[in-house]
Amino acid sequence: MKVLIGRPGSVSGLVLRLGQCAFAATAIGVMVSAYGFSSFTAFCYLIASMGLQVLWSFGLACLDIYGLTRRRDLQNPILVSLFVVGDWVTAALSLAAACSSAGIVVLYSKDLHFCKDPRLHLHCDKFQISVIFAFLTWALVAVSYHVMFWILLSSV
Repeated sequence: MKVLIGRPGSVSGLVLRLGQCAFAATAIGVMVSAYGFSSFTAFCYLIASMGLQVLWSFGLACLDIYGLTRRRDLQNPILVSLFVVGDWVTAALSLAAACSSAGIVVLYSKDLHFCKDPRLHLHCDKFQISVIFAFLTWALVAVSYHVMFWILLSSV
C-alpha cells in the first residue's frame, strides 16, 4: 500500500487535523466577535457547523497523538471507514455553511449595500473573514476525506 500524506497516526495527519481545528475555531471566533451575527440564520448555521468540525478534528487529532506516541497503526478498515463517514459528513456541513454564509455576505455587501450604511452597524469585514476561514476549513476536510477514502479503497 502506498503511504499517503495525511494518513491517520502520522505527523502529517496530525498537522492536517490541527489545521482543521484551528481554522474552524478562528471562523467561530471572528464570527462571534461581529455585532449582530445572531440575527442571520446562515451565520448561526456556520457557527454550529464549525463547532462540530472543531470537535471532530480535535478528537481525531487526539487519536493521531495516541497513534504517534504508542506507535500504533490506525489504518484498519473499520476505523478508516469511520473516518471516511465522519469526514464526509463534516465536509458536507462545512461546505453548506460556508456557501450559505458567503451568499448572505455577497447579498448584503455587493447587492444591497447594507455594509456601507452606518445606521445598520454590520461588521461585513468580519463576516467575510469568517467565511474565508470556513472555506479553508472545508478545503482541509476535503483533503482529509480524499486521503481516507483512498486508504479505505486500498485496504479492500
